Amino acid sequence: MLATFFKQKESTHIPIVVTQMQKASLPLIFIISFLGSFYLARSQADSCTRNLNLKVPIPFATTNLHCLSVWDAQGFILRYVQTSADIWSFILSTPDTNSYIAMGFSATGGMVGSSAIVGWVASRGRSGGIKQYYLGGVTPNQVVPDKGNLQVIGNSTFITLQSSRLYMVFQLETSSEPLSWLIYATGSTGLFPSAPSYALTKHLDKVSIRIDYSKANLGSSQPDGSYSQGIGGSSQSDSDSCDSKLNLNAPLFFDITKLNCIPVWNAQGFILKYTQSSPNIWSFILSAPNPNSYIAIGFSPNGGMVGSSAIVGWISSDGAGGGMKQYYLAGLAPNQVVPDRGNLRILINSTLITSQSSRLYMVFQLQTNQPLPRLIFAIGPNGIFPSVPSFALAQHQDKASITLNYATGSGGGSPDMNLKRRHGVLNILGWGILIIMGAIVARHFKEWDPFWFYFHASVQLLGFILGLIGVVTGLVLNNQLQIDVSIHKALGIIILVLGCLQMMAILARPKKESKARKYWNLYHHNTGRVSIILAIANIFYGIHLGREGSGWRVGYGIVLAVLLFIAIIFETRLWSSRD
Repeated sequence: MLATFFKQKESTHIPIVVTQMQKASLPLIFIISFLGSFYLARSQADSCTRNLNLKVPIPFATTNLHCLSVWDAQGFILRYVQTSADIWSFILSTPDTNSYIAMGFSATGGMVGSSAIVGWVASRGRSGGIKQYYLGGVTPNQVVPDKGNLQVIGNSTFITLQSSRLYMVFQLETSSEPLSWLIYATGSTGLFPSAPSYALTKHLDKVSIRIDYSKANLGSSQPDGSYSQGIGGSSQSDSDSCDSKLNLNAPLFFDITKLNCIPVWNAQGFILKYTQSSPNIWSFILSAPNPNSYIAIGFSPNGGMVGSSAIVGWISSDGAGGGMKQYYLAGLAPNQVVPDRGNLRILINSTLITSQSSRLYMVFQLQTNQPLPRLIFAIGPNGIFPSVPSFALAQHQDKASITLNYATGSGGGSPDMNLKRRHGVLNILGWGILIIMGAIVARHFKEWDPFWFYFHASVQLLGFILGLIGVVTGLVLNNQLQIDVSIHKALGIIILVLGCLQMMAILARPKKESKARKYWNLYHHNTGRVSIILAIANIFYGIHLGREGSGWRVGYGIVLAVLLFIAIIFETRLWSSRD
């Protein structure tokens, strides 16, 4: 009985004691877990207010390091110092995300064309590496290891893992400041470069910022994809004017409070802002709606494209790449448009292209006492951008030119524009009005013989002469502008040939009594009708190509409607008299 009692007591109280111990340990476990997580969080933290205390030797002095929080969302901290006249030292500190980290130096803020230092520590410190990569494009095979434009000092690079953070150290040899656009990226978790190819997988996230090394200041960051064209935005988002205040999210290294501003190409929404920053430095900002193609501003000695030097910038619609280059236009063939050549002296680290509110902003500075006043603006074909290795420039889709008075900030219409309008006026008067008037008189006023004939012949001759001059001005204009207007040009030549045939037909006009007169009339009348129909169609097409707006189209449409109304009235009267 006693043994049974003790067994029952034991079986009753032991679970209660264990349960009480478990309940008592829960708060303790929670506290320990909380303290542990707090400790781990503190161990991963780094900031510019804390002293750098690495357990490995650093090959340069760290007492005067500048420090910036360059990517708050990922905890990236950059420390740097100019160690000597031509050596810059960097330490990039990031949380260990079990992936590679990268720091790229870009001329434009875009990935394509940049050179990056990439580091990784795999398997929690068991292996790692650091390499330079050249980003020749956006596909994996265009990201090339052990290549790039950075002169990395030998034995200066290492990466270490300490307190759950990666510290990537390297030194660059450069005669001037390093490129101011910096790109930071993290790779996909668990994927690291490895022998033999050391191929780099696509980044998981990235950001680019611009840095002022001397002042240790940052511009606004541009997260991954910020270069892409806005979709579904309001119409106001892509508007800009000389009345609105310039408010870019990227830092500019010149005073923008005294910018001159002029709309240089209303049809395409191009706005040019400029200022003389010093006696021999001129600063420019070209603003344009993002056309998903390149934009360009050329400086020409004579107003023509050949012999000019152009600044060309682009940002692809997906934000994957962008760039700016100078091109020299030695001729009209594609292989005569040469990248990285030209007569413009562009200041180093002064070029920038960014996309903001569905507009492109292209910034650059020129070293010159006075820029050339003849400016050419152009946009490229949709979706086609310069790319490695050739950076060949596709033929422009449209262009315009002006003569700029830098002192007054006023731009005069270019001779090309004036010639284009003369071409339109001459052809509208000649082929589109006088020829039609002469045809109406010849059909409906024959009872006023011989007045109708002399009026018809005189008006047709005047219309032909004006039309001939209009076609010649069109050919001259096409030779100057070098744009593709093949259909408009072909129709114009056909109309001119038909007009010449009509003029020559007068010389072979049979007498009224001749049996051939009936066939001559049939030829003459129908050739005239075909000429008039083609002329009307080509005039409206030419107005469309000239981008002169609806005024020209509506104006000629009203004149044509009046002529058509008169012709219908006379035609109705003619058929009524026959009945």
